[in-house]
Amino acid sequence: MRAHPGPRLRYGARRTGRAVTGRPPWMLLVPALAGTAFLVLPLAGLLVRAPWSTLPERLAQPQVLQALRLSLVTATVATGVCLLLGVPLAWLLARTSFPGRRLLRALITVPLVLPPVVGGVALLLVLGRRGLLGSWLESAFGVTLPFTTAGVVVAEAFVAMPFLVISVEGALRAADPRFEEAAATLGASRWTVFRRVTLPLIAPGVAAGAVLCWARALGEFGATITFAGNFPGTTQTMPLAVYLALETDPEAAVVLSLVLLAVSVLILAGLRERWVSRV
Repeated sequence: MRAHPGPRLRYGARRTGRAVTGRPPWMLLVPALAGTAFLVLPLAGLLVRAPWSTLPERLAQPQVLQALRLSLVTATVATGVCLLLGVPLAWLLARTSFPGRRLLRALITVPLVLPPVVGGVALLLVLGRRGLLGSWLESAFGVTLPFTTAGVVVAEAFVAMPFLVISVEGALRAADPRFEEAAATLGASRWTVFRRVTLPLIAPGVAAGAVLCWARALGEFGATITFAGNFPGTTQTMPLAVYLALETDPEAAVVLSLVLLAVSVLILAGLRERWVSRV
């Protein structure tokens, strides 16, 4: 008997090792192109309206370099804080079961949908000089967080950490637990299993979450200006400098926006090809 040839490929599609590819249907292509235009055209507007003739002079201004340096430093430090606290938190949510876990996960993801200004107000009520913990920190250790560079790091970490936790938790749930079980049966301690087996397994997820976390911290505005203020050289990051320049010098705001756009695209494009695509 002759074997059934199986389903035929239609619409000019061809079979590959991973999926069936071919000409996309217009019902998907049209909204996809519209979505691309919706996301790309505003960025193209920055390039078109940029004052290219005076761009080198504006980029060399001390306040621009100062704001850029502060943004890069605080975003990097905030990402380090998120890694230190967020990876164990994601492991707790993914690998343990306890009462109230769903509620805890919901509370952790609240900053994703919470208006950043509201997050800044919440930080002030807790870590401000008269806050629940801020008054104790100042009286006991002389530590004051609001309107300082450390306050910028706290605000950025508050709004960015959920991105890391969600990414790492997803990587933990997708990882094969048999490798960890095998290491445990060979006598490895829980810390050794986590350090030598779990972390290498979820490294792409951790890196992807760190990239998203860093990008979110770099662009943070609302919580930063509410909790840390807008003091040049101390708390004025690039988004705050853009907002201030928009009121007095729109061309300077465009230049600052271009700098943020260029830094974000370079970092995300470079790291995405190496790490995020592996998730």
